[in-house]
Formats: sequence, structure tokens, C-alpha cells
Amino acid sequence: MDNKEFSKQLESRTKKFAIRIINLSTSLSNSPEAKVLKNQITKSGTSIGANYREANRSRSKADFRNKIKICESEASETVYWLEIIIDLNWIDSQKTQLILAEAIEILAIFTAIGKKLKL
Repeated sequence: MDNKEFSKQLESRTKKFAIRIINLSTSLSNSPEAKVLKNQITKSGTSIGANYREANRSRSKADFRNKIKICESEASETVYWLEIIIDLNWIDSQKTQLILAEAIEILAIFTAIGKKLKL
């Protein structure tokens, strides 16, 4: 697979992930505590794909590298919020575990891309 095809697939994957995060977020209760987590996880989980799309349209290598690091950071934050939700037992654990597994994979991808760019 060439870089262009990889980029298209990763853009699609991060967009689907954002939709899963939004769906998960809407299934949380409306308690004050849950509203905080809803906001946090929705922002970080949807930001990954948005920043990756921007990275693919960056004006320079430095801009691309910066956007990839933001993707990595947002993915890490999303993993954190998912772990909190799981630990609180707020939603079906099996459903959340699947989303967590995807978040961890996405984090690993952006971490690997970021490390490659340091060369």
C-alpha cells in the first residue's frame, strides 16, 4: 500500500472512530460529572481525525509533524477518558472495550508516524 492509500484509509478510520466516540458520548447520562466526560471525550476523540485531515493538507514538513503530534496527544487523551468511563462502569464494558482497543491502535499508529518523522 502506498502513502496516499494509507492516508485515505487512516482518514476514513479516524472519521469512523469519531462517529463511534460521538455515539458513545450520547449514551452517557446527563449527570454533571458525565457531562464533563462527554465534553472531554467528544473533543479529543473527534479531534484526532480532524487534525489528521489537516496534516494531510499541511504546507510544510514541520506543519505535518506538528499536526501528527497533536493527533498522538488527542488519541492518548481519548484512551485516558475511555479508561475512566470503563473504571466507572458507566456503559456496557464490552462496547467500551472495543472502542478502547481501537483508540489504542490509533494511538500506536500516530506514535509510530511521529517517531518516523524524527529521522
